[in-house]
Amino acid sequence: MTDASNRLILDGSIVEIAQLRHTPAGVPVVNFRIGHASEQIEAGHPRKVEVEMAAVALGQTAVLIGGARPGERAKFIGFIAAKSIKSKQPVLHVTEIEFLEGNENGIQTQG
Repeated sequence: MTDASNRLILDGSIVEIAQLRHTPAGVPVVNFRIGHASEQIEAGHPRKVEVEMAAVALGQTAVLIGGARPGERAKFIGFIAAKSIKSKQPVLHVTEIEFLEGNENGIQTQG
C-alpha cells in the first residue's frame, strides 16, 4: 500500500487549542480543532459547507500551533488517520501549516 494517497489540504481557522504537551520521547504535540466554511460546487450546484475537524501536530508544527490563538486562519496540510485503535474517528495529522492572516513573519512549516 505504499502508493495509496492520503493528503488533505484544508483552509480554516483554529477553533480551540489544547495545551502543548510532550511525548515520553520529548516530542512536542498539540491537539486542536479546525473550523472550515466555504461554498463548493456539487453536481453543478453551489453548496455551503461548514465543518469542524479534530487535528493534531507534532514537532515544530506543534510548537507553532501551540503559540497560535483561536480564530487564526491558516492552510493546514497533512494526512488523515484514526483517532486511536479503538476509535476510527478521523483526525487530521498536520505536517505543514501556513498562517494566512496577521503573519508578518511569514511563518510556515514543512514536516
